[in-house]
Formats: sequence, C-alpha cells, structure tokens
Amino acid sequence: MVQNRILFTTDLHGSNICFRKFLNAAKIYKANTLIIGGDITGKGIVPIIKQEDGSYKAELFGVEQTAKHEQELKNLEEKIGAAGFYFIKVSKEEHKALSTNEKALMEAFNSLMVQRIKEWVALAEKTFKNEKVKFYMLPGNDDIFEIDSVINESDYVVNPEGKCVLIDEEHEMISTGYANITPWHCPRDIPEEELEKKIEEMVTKIENMSTAIFCFHVPPYGTKLDQAPKLDEKLQIVIEGGHVVMTSAGSVAVRKAIEKYQPLLGLHGHIHESRAFDKIGRTMCFNPGSEYGEGIFHGALINLDKDKVKGYMLMTG
Repeated sequence: MVQNRILFTTDLHGSNICFRKFLNAAKIYKANTLIIGGDITGKGIVPIIKQEDGSYKAELFGVEQTAKHEQELKNLEEKIGAAGFYFIKVSKEEHKALSTNEKALMEAFNSLMVQRIKEWVALAEKTFKNEKVKFYMLPGNDDIFEIDSVINESDYVVNPEGKCVLIDEEHEMISTGYANITPWHCPRDIPEEELEKKIEEMVTKIENMSTAIFCFHVPPYGTKLDQAPKLDEKLQIVIEGGHVVMTSAGSVAVRKAIEKYQPLLGLHGHIHESRAFDKIGRTMCFNPGSEYGEGIFHGALINLDKDKVKGYMLMTG
C-alpha cells in the first residue's frame, strides 16, 4: 500500500493557470502531500492603459493587446495573470507618471506580488483545508521576503523554510528556498558557504535520514537537474557551432549535503530547462522544470513507501 503520494511543483512565477492546474492535478491523482518548491511570485507588471475611446491597450510579450469592452478586458486580465504577470489599469497620464517613478513602481509591484500569494493561499485553504492533504509553499531565491508573513499567517498552508517537518508518520522534510549566487543577485541568493551552513543546521533536526526528504530550491551541482544555458559577461546566451552551450548552474553545497547524508529524496527546481530526475548514491532527485510563461504545468508525482521511492512520474498539463 502506498504510504504517501507527493505532488511536487516549482517555479510557478505567479502563473494563475499553472497554480490552478496544480490544485486540479492533486485532486485527480489523489495526492496526500502538496509541495511548491520556490519561486512563487511573478516577474513584472503589465500596464493596461485606458484610451480616449474607452478601450484599453497593453503589451504582452511584445505584442499589442486591445480590449474594446468589459469581457475583452476581463479576458486580457486573465491572459496576463496566466502568463505570471500582474496588471494595473491606468490612464495615459498615470502610466507616464509611474514609468518615471521607480520607487512607486516597485511599491506597486511588491503589493501585487503579496496580493497574489494571499489569493493562492486562500484558494489552497478553500480547496484542501478540510481534506486529509498537507500543503507546503516554499518561497524561492527569486521571491521577496514580504510574502513569508502571508504564508505564515495561514493556519493550513505551511512555509517550510528552515524547518524540519513531518509530512507523514515516516517522512521528515527539511527545506530552503535560498540559492547560491546567480547573475541576477536575487533576494535569497547567498554564498555557497552560507547555504552549506543553513543546510547543516537543518540536518541536525532530522531523526531518520533513511526516510528524509531534502526540499532545496536549487538543484545539486553537476547533475541532469542543473543544466542551464551558459551566459557571457553581458548575460547573453553563449552559442557555439550553432548550438547553445549548456553548463552546470546548481549548488555545490546542495550536492555535498546529498552525497554526505544520502536522504531518500531530493526535490528541486530553479533551472527551468532541466526537467529531469537523477540519482546521487541512493538519493533520487527530481526537478520537474517550468514553462509557466506558456501556462504549461510541470510536476512530479512521487509515491513513497517508508524508505523507498516506490514509483514516480514527471507530468505536464
């Protein structure tokens, strides 16, 4: 009998449609434990600008979008949300003023990120709070710290950052959304030495390593899970012989911890392109990947039975 069925996803980056697909997949596949492994918030605001004739215009992925009436406006708002962006409806004058006020723009961006996490937490509570399902929502290195308090206020959804939690009677999980330094210097980027220290502190809380789970947003270095396009000093993708040059972008500290402690399972994300599973010794590691911008959901469905990964499946929807 399967003891626990985990549905793991990551790097949703604010995509409403991917979040809803995650919830629906959990119902369809009867998952007991739901885990979002970091990078929950979106990457930008799309202004929807009111025109003189009462219509609205916006630009999404470089393409002009027009909404001539209320239903088209609602469709446009949903399209922007599905792609992981946030929208604000403004006049031409308000748009011009906001474009030149970086402080006001960042305040609006932060407020929209917090609001969407509130909405997601509320939807998770509404859908699963009265079910025998556990729900973990881990902020990642891209996420602002303001969202932590939103998750922490829930009496159902758990922010597992820095904790050792029991996802069932057999399996302990330690988690962190912090990552080694990236070229973009995200809010939770830290040096490898500091990440190693965080991991070592959490490891001391684990009682049984043979059934433990490491939920670390950044994948282990030098695996199938951490292959990303190589960037030059201008952050442009390096192409040689007509092919994109790939390189390892994972964490040495994470790999070191997995090699040293050999937990049952590693759950990772961070590198959207590296949808894969891999093994480090006895530890099975997963990165379901991400195509949130296309509204495509990626997840890993994993059946655990005491100290074994009894079955798994990478899913797309």
